[in-house]
Parts: sequence; C-alpha cells; structure tokens
Amino acid sequence: MKRVLIAEDSSVIQNLAKKILEFQNFEITAVKNGEQVMQLLDKEDFDILLLDINMPIMDGMECVKAIRELSDKSKANLPVVAITGNAKNYSETDFKEAGFNDALMKPLNFDKLVEVVKGLTE
Repeated sequence: MKRVLIAEDSSVIQNLAKKILEFQNFEITAVKNGEQVMQLLDKEDFDILLLDINMPIMDGMECVKAIRELSDKSKANLPVVAITGNAKNYSETDFKEAGFNDALMKPLNFDKLVEVVKGLTE
C-alpha cells in the first residue's frame, strides 16, 4: 500500500483529502506543519507528500527546500505536491524551482488530487 503524508493546517481539507485517498487504498498520515513533516521523514518512508504552502512554524516552500537537501537521496527525491490557495501569488515556475513535482489549487478538486497522487506514485 502506498503511503501518503499530508501536511495541512486546515482540519477540514486534511480530513477530506484523507477520506478520498483512503478510499483509493492509500495509507494516510497527516500533520499540521513542515517541522512535523521533517521529523516524520527522519523516521519513516512515504511515497508522496502533499504539502500546504501556508502553514505555521515551517511553511511549504521552506519545507520542500529542506527535503530536497536531505542527505538520504531516496527521501530527497520524494514526490512533493503543493497545495495552495496561492495567497502569496506563487507561479507554477516558483513551485517547480522550489522543488515541487506538481501543484494543486484550493479549493481542491478531488478528482485531480487522486489523479496527481496516482500519477506520482505508480
């Protein structure tokens, strides 16, 4: 079973994404910020990370950069998808340059979410 890590400080979005992906037979772990992502990655392996851009403590942009710099190459190359309301007006290029594999806009289109997650974990 593929493991998905969701970092999202909105419980509503977190729970919805979790239900949708569990229905597609993904195993979900959910956290609230980038710092928790880094702590978990240190101990566990995931197949993909869904990363909200606007989070407390460590936001998505900082977090993806930290992941790409990890010494463990398999973890550094983890597929990471940005989830964004695009409050800070990042462009697709900004996400690509930061190290994201893809970006999903809020409100989340759940069909697109499933498509992107499946595409990056197959």
